Amino acid sequence: MKRVYVWTLPTRVFHGLFVALILGAWIASLEDRWLSLHVAIGSAVGVLVVFRIVWGIIGPKYSRFSDLALRTDALKEYLLNLLSPTRRYAGHNPAASFVMVAMLVTVVFAVISGMLAYGITENRGVLAFLHTGLSHNMEWFEEIHEFFVNLLWILIAAHVGGVLVDRFLHKDDRTLNSIIDGHKNMEGESALLSWSQKIVALIGIGGTIAVLIYTLSVPNNPLIAGYNQKIDYKQENPVFVNECGSCHTLYPPTLLPKESWSKLMGNLSNHFGDDASLDSADHQTVLDYLIKHSAQSSSQEMSLKMMQSIENRDMIAMTQTPFWKKRHKNIPDDVFKSAHVKSRANCKACHGDVEQGTIEDNAIKAL
Repeated sequence: MKRVYVWTLPTRVFHGLFVALILGAWIASLEDRWLSLHVAIGSAVGVLVVFRIVWGIIGPKYSRFSDLALRTDALKEYLLNLLSPTRRYAGHNPAASFVMVAMLVTVVFAVISGMLAYGITENRGVLAFLHTGLSHNMEWFEEIHEFFVNLLWILIAAHVGGVLVDRFLHKDDRTLNSIIDGHKNMEGESALLSWSQKIVALIGIGGTIAVLIYTLSVPNNPLIAGYNQKIDYKQENPVFVNECGSCHTLYPPTLLPKESWSKLMGNLSNHFGDDASLDSADHQTVLDYLIKHSAQSSSQEMSLKMMQSIENRDMIAMTQTPFWKKRHKNIPDDVFKSAHVKSRANCKACHGDVEQGTIEDNAIKAL
């Protein structure tokens, strides 16, 4: 059996980088505080996929889209004769062809929806300008991104399963081995690289690595920069800071709707078991400030999701809201009881920016 050079080095490097970046993006999605890393890796995936699309147009034989067997009759014939194939494919077989195109399309939509979710939900990145106008629909964009990511995992499973089946049924073809060395035992013409293709590959793969390094090493670069403004509460309202921040975390007014603040301020003589009564002037100053800057006045993620969580319920304890419980459900009780945290209400133990009016994912401190 003739040995054919099917997958050139750029195609194999693309495959290895794609696997590494997708795994990295998934790992970075497991912790909220790793969101910037997730976005950095996702940006690199976007550049890599653009390269693969270009490579599919001008790349060498077998890597081009024109070489794919994207016909339903070819797919049917291939699947029906899987045990005893009537035709061998040096490049992608019909099943692999359909899965590969579906994966590329899915990744494109996953990256775009991720950028939209990051900009609209977090007020970060190059699409942060959409935050103010579309923030009330942020959950839609998050769910769309999750849909395409989940679809991608299904397609990856199908791809890996197909390679393993091919390895079992057609071991002599060296399909799995060709991912490493590029060669298959197959009749056909070996792929060759022109100088122009080598330059394109260098730009595409080099650009992917450069974007990853750039986003990870340059703070507040345009791809991950945030635009939520920190607030100097001491300067804005010293009475609010002195009266509310002297006994506990200075909770941003944007964390609760005005109805909750009104109820809380209406019974300060029994403020979660303590008497926090104020003289009438200070009481009115603090109440007016809380109402003016309540969750209804903010487009931040924490404000909108807290309001959606509370709905029309009569709640004043943030740690009792469904949103807070969902966000903190995986944190063991021992953490809240630790000497450093002491209480579920001690937000600043983990959120170092909470007393500046923001709760950014990348500002969460690991305990």
